[in-house]
Amino acid sequence: MKKTLFLTMLLALSATMMTAQIKTPAPSPSATITQTIGLVDVSVEYSRPSMKGRTIYGDLVPYDKMWRTGANAATKITFSGDVKFGGADVPAGSYAMLTRPGKMEWDFMLYPYVSGSWSSYLESDVEAISTRIKSWQMPEGVNVESFMIGFDNLTNNSGDIYLLWEKTMVMVPITVNTDEAVEASIKSAMEGPSANDYYAAASYYFDAGKDNKQALEWINTAIDKGYDRFWVQRKKSLIQASLGDKKGAIASAKKSLEMATEAGNEEYIKMNNESIMEWSK
Repeated sequence: MKKTLFLTMLLALSATMMTAQIKTPAPSPSATITQTIGLVDVSVEYSRPSMKGRTIYGDLVPYDKMWRTGANAATKITFSGDVKFGGADVPAGSYAMLTRPGKMEWDFMLYPYVSGSWSSYLESDVEAISTRIKSWQMPEGVNVESFMIGFDNLTNNSGDIYLLWEKTMVMVPITVNTDEAVEASIKSAMEGPSANDYYAAASYYFDAGKDNKQALEWINTAIDKGYDRFWVQRKKSLIQASLGDKKGAIASAKKSLEMATEAGNEEYIKMNNESIMEWSK
């Protein structure tokens, strides 16, 4: 009986030891960053190695040789819609972003993403979407310890994705056709528009520098339909000012100011006061 109990306990202990797992920090921790450019979501999944006293480009990462653009697996980039990546047409989808760093320029290769070894892309017959981008050195004294991917210079139609490590920065422009998508959305919404649809259409036309007469017509309709808020009157005042109607702009700004004061919104109170002062000159 004792022998059987001992064996049972030994087996249980062995099973526990076999299933136990020790978790430790990854040397190159994973990261995910998502940025909306226009109406397209761009997501990047990558690993972030650190310098740790090493020379990176030309040594750890050799010049003119393919690199997984990070550590561990190939960096994965996903576009929710069609884009231009460094001038090259890229359909919506997920891609492995491989690079070939050079002293002055980098080559970027986007392969249809397949989970597995990053080196498998080098052995495949699939042709990559490629582009060449100039790199530059950061100012003296700047040294980025951990490999970083981010986004900058965002507009309705474009943004830059940048790679930054050690003293080197590479920035790739991404452009999207926001106007085509928004116009299609406006056309669809106008088949049975709500007051908010009229406001959204007016805001886009003004912000994108399109037809401000049409924008004014739409925002007036939004207000007539009951969507009369301090931010709506503020937008109307800006549209009127852009059309040269300073008197109308001041009247709308005063309405916005009154509503913003009642709502306690200091930001709009400040903006309206400044605009009224400017347009009254």
